[in-house]
Amino acid sequence: MNWISNYVRPRINSIFSRRETPENLWTKCDECGTMLFHREISENLNVCTSCGHHMGITPRDRFTALFDGGIFAEIKVPAPTADPLNFRDQKKYPDRLKTAQKTTGEAEAMLVASGEMGRTPIVAAAQDFGFMAGSMGMYVGNAIVAAAEEAVKLKRPLILFSAAGGARMQEGILSLMQMPRTTVAIQMLKEAGLPYIVVLTHPTSGGVTASYAMLGDVHIAEPNALICFAGPRVIEQTIREKLPEGFQRAEYLLDHGMLDRVTTRLKMRDELISIVRMLMGLPPAVRGDLPAPSEGGDVPHGLSPDEAAQTVPEK
Repeated sequence: MNWISNYVRPRINSIFSRRETPENLWTKCDECGTMLFHREISENLNVCTSCGHHMGITPRDRFTALFDGGIFAEIKVPAPTADPLNFRDQKKYPDRLKTAQKTTGEAEAMLVASGEMGRTPIVAAAQDFGFMAGSMGMYVGNAIVAAAEEAVKLKRPLILFSAAGGARMQEGILSLMQMPRTTVAIQMLKEAGLPYIVVLTHPTSGGVTASYAMLGDVHIAEPNALICFAGPRVIEQTIREKLPEGFQRAEYLLDHGMLDRVTTRLKMRDELISIVRMLMGLPPAVRGDLPAPSEGGDVPHGLSPDEAAQTVPEK
């Protein structure tokens, strides 16, 4: 028995062996290739700190940054008929749904919530591109109808964040029927005199662009977002011509009058607060007027820090 090779060497290797680094500690920017620490990129709302490229963000993370204190209440969405066409390609449709649910941790491709944004009550809906490319199926149609009904019921504006590859092919014509359905839902808001604001994120395409994504009172886009019905490659192959630089990107559409604003994600909340309060006929939001919660309970809305301090009960 070799004592050194059988005992000492394995012992030394176990002490100094390289530990595996978790894969989720670093994220590579798709645009500039910079390696970004996950905590740094998360605090920056998934915007590259080097080049400003806007990466994908989940609806929950978006809502956490949007609503006051990250607090919001989810609005229940009626569940549609599961696999109405018994569709199957390489996988069964229910299997694809289960995979997407496991990957994203969400039930479907859209999240609807209500809460306050800069002390302004709103209803918000956001698509998750990570869930089957955010494709518009019956659930997404139900979600938009539910969001519109809740907004009308509470007399609140509706803010929608779009991110989709188009209609969901596994639901066939039932998916395409969500285009007129969602159009009627948006009309409910207009008849109630409530603002409907759309934030178009990368990418927004297909039947989503041809329906609720372009029916807003105000259209805002994140920088360099692809916004189209048919993609650039399909158009080039059809007309057999080279498209202009930046064609169908947010900045190009802004220059050609299809958008009202292009706003970075880091400034989006302040932008939305200003627009919503303006459209609702409310006074401008006052910055820094949210005093820290007192030990005596929540501070009533509308009080200044000095007035709030006088309301704290004496011990």
